[in-house]
Order: sequence, then C-alpha cells, then structure tokens
Amino acid sequence: MRETLVDAALSSAKGNQKRHKANVEVYLANPVGIGEHSNILEAIETELDSMSKYEERIQILEKFFVKK
Repeated sequence: MRETLVDAALSSAKGNQKRHKANVEVYLANPVGIGEHSNILEAIETELDSMSKYEERIQILEKFFVKK
C-alpha cells in the first residue's frame, strides 16, 4: 500500500509538472494566440512557479519515501 501511494503521488506531481511545461511551450511557440494573457512573461513565470512546486515535491518524495 505504501509503495502504491508514493507512486501515485510521484505520478501526480510529474503529470502536473508536464502540464505546466506544455503551457510554457504554447506561450513560447505562439504568444500572439493567447488573448487572455496580455503579459506573456508573467504567464510564463506563473507556469514556471508551478513547475518548481512540483519539482520540489518530486525531489522530496524520491529522497525520503522511495525505497531504493
């Protein structure tokens, strides 16, 4: 059960990180097409902050909870 929960938490964090990375890629590839974000750089920074949060979770899970 423990391994299942740790694996689920890791999968969730990695999936969310990929989602935010995809958003950054969209902003970089086609910034004109994003009408609701007049400040593209601010939108990218928000996505990067979210990626950072999930990166920290991944590191903590791998360091303290993944059995090697």
